[in-house]
Amino acid sequence: MSASQPPLQQQLEAQRQKVDVDHFDLTVRELARMSEVGELKRAPVYQRKFRWDEATENRLIESVLLGLPIPSIFVATNEDGSWEVVDGLQRISTLIHFTSDSLTTLETIGKAEPLRLSGLTDLTAFNNFTLADLPAPVQLAFFKRGFRVTALSDKSNRETRFELFERLNAGGVALSPQEVRAAIYRGPFNDMLRELAYSDPFKTLVKLQKGREDDGTREELVLKFFAYLEDRESYEGPVTEFLNHFMERQTDTTTFPAKRTLFMQVAERIYAITGGPFRRSGYGPTPLVELEAILVGAAEILTEGKEIVTPPKGWQSDKALVVASTGGTNTRTMLRSRIGRAKELLST
Repeated sequence: MSASQPPLQQQLEAQRQKVDVDHFDLTVRELARMSEVGELKRAPVYQRKFRWDEATENRLIESVLLGLPIPSIFVATNEDGSWEVVDGLQRISTLIHFTSDSLTTLETIGKAEPLRLSGLTDLTAFNNFTLADLPAPVQLAFFKRGFRVTALSDKSNRETRFELFERLNAGGVALSPQEVRAAIYRGPFNDMLRELAYSDPFKTLVKLQKGREDDGTREELVLKFFAYLEDRESYEGPVTEFLNHFMERQTDTTTFPAKRTLFMQVAERIYAITGGPFRRSGYGPTPLVELEAILVGAAEILTEGKEIVTPPKGWQSDKALVVASTGGTNTRTMLRSRIGRAKELLST
């Protein structure tokens, strides 16, 4: 990079160097085969988020048959060379629904039988046909249709991949940061987060607003528990980057049993105190920022070899705890304040 470049140009070039992509033109046959043998992966976190009805699927198949332009599919390259679908899940799933006759493969997209065409407006004679019903030349032509695939190389760092997942999904059903982490940082630690997030009594302890039950909120709360418990001294904000870095470093599986045991002990003790969902007066769902402080504070009490006591009645609405848990909470000072107050309440 030339020192004479203007600052704007320097920044643009520096950021562009973080992104390494390749472009491919693949046929329907190639995409279907890659998906069936596991070379093209459709992450479960996206299966829930993107679900077309058959009318939409039919419109795509008709467009492919007619040779109309189809938006590019965006994938990320994994270390083993396989591809992870980032943008284009339902296009891939629709191709599988139409081309596959394998019940096992169809089950992976929640279907019991191949797509039967219906509602086509231009190719009306094709309605009520499956792919197998179509003449051989039409089938062959369909399998030869091409899709442009843009692949983010595995040379791109995890932060860049995280940002691109977020950007690409911003135009559809938005994914939460934790849902993106579930795709980017897959592995044993992510599996443990989900296991603990839906374990009893933690699941009962956390009452979420409607629409947040399955968006990664529970998993992120568990992640925050471990991150703030083990590494909050390095927290300087923003929270998303802090959690990303912490999650990426969790590769020592020998520590997981102890982590799991401590989390369960804390969840069981706080549930025993509340007798139900953690709430404060006048607040319907669980105040998550407040609860994360309670969980971390309780864990520190246990790791110090002390007992968690039952606080006085109305403790969930303790003024100092609420103030440190509402408004401008994403600072190191506020984090320390609410965890410190949580420990005081659970120790006296």
